Amino acid sequence: MTDRSEPSLSAIMSERRQLINLAYRLLGSLADTEDVVQETYARWYGMPREQREAIESPGAWLTKVASRICLDLLGSARVRRESYVGEWIPEPLPDRTAADPVDRVTLDESVTMAFLVVLDAMTPAERVAFVLHDVFCHTFAEVSEIVGRTPAACRQLASSARRRIRAAQPLTTPAARQSVVLRDFKQAWEAKDIESLIALLDPDATATVDGGGLVSAGLHPISGSAQIARYLVGLAGKASELTIVERTVNGQPGLVAQRDGVAVTVAAFEMIGDRIKHIWAVRNPEKLRPWTTQP
Repeated sequence: MTDRSEPSLSAIMSERRQLINLAYRLLGSLADTEDVVQETYARWYGMPREQREAIESPGAWLTKVASRICLDLLGSARVRRESYVGEWIPEPLPDRTAADPVDRVTLDESVTMAFLVVLDAMTPAERVAFVLHDVFCHTFAEVSEIVGRTPAACRQLASSARRRIRAAQPLTTPAARQSVVLRDFKQAWEAKDIESLIALLDPDATATVDGGGLVSAGLHPISGSAQIARYLVGLAGKASELTIVERTVNGQPGLVAQRDGVAVTVAAFEMIGDRIKHIWAVRNPEKLRPWTTQP
């Protein structure tokens, strides 16, 4: 007989960052991510010791449980969104989410706002299958145990999700060039220069604002460079006390509007070449809590 002992606390907790990275990509919410990770660990330590000792791969067990919790949450989230006031945007991610590196979400192309918005349009099963397989490199046999479908069906789900990603993602503008365009945009906005703003926006640009019914925000996206430019200039006139700073949002250049040092709006951007194609502005204060401790 093999003498097996329960995995150490450090070994179990070393999986925490992986779970955080997984749950955020599946849910697009830091608050829900924290809840999922806590629930996953509660289920682990809620088992009798003998059961924990019998699990050959605690990391695989934790990933499977967290993924299933996320799958259930994604299904209920669709119901909650029906009563959400206005547009829903994934929770914006600062360049760091905690002092402890274990609690940080790894910043890469799979957490950009543009990527998360496409993920959010998928069915829960598509999203879970794609993220687990394409982002975290799980086999379709492993994915099938989580999604509750055959490996072949999971392969089709991931393929469908992949097509959505390819159709929605334009050619990537280098980050350095994005920063230059965004700096010009910020200066034009502060100067209330409508013509310069229009020149920096794609003619078919869209701007989406998420206030969650807690602060003022348009209920529908604004379309067209001229309409967006006029809207932005109007905002600048009404909120002269705001300070606009350049910050990293979900790993990409972004802008943060602050009042007395407190973030009140976080804006993420998607660019095509030298023009801004999409603006996602989060004003819901419940989604800005991670930003209140940022420098």
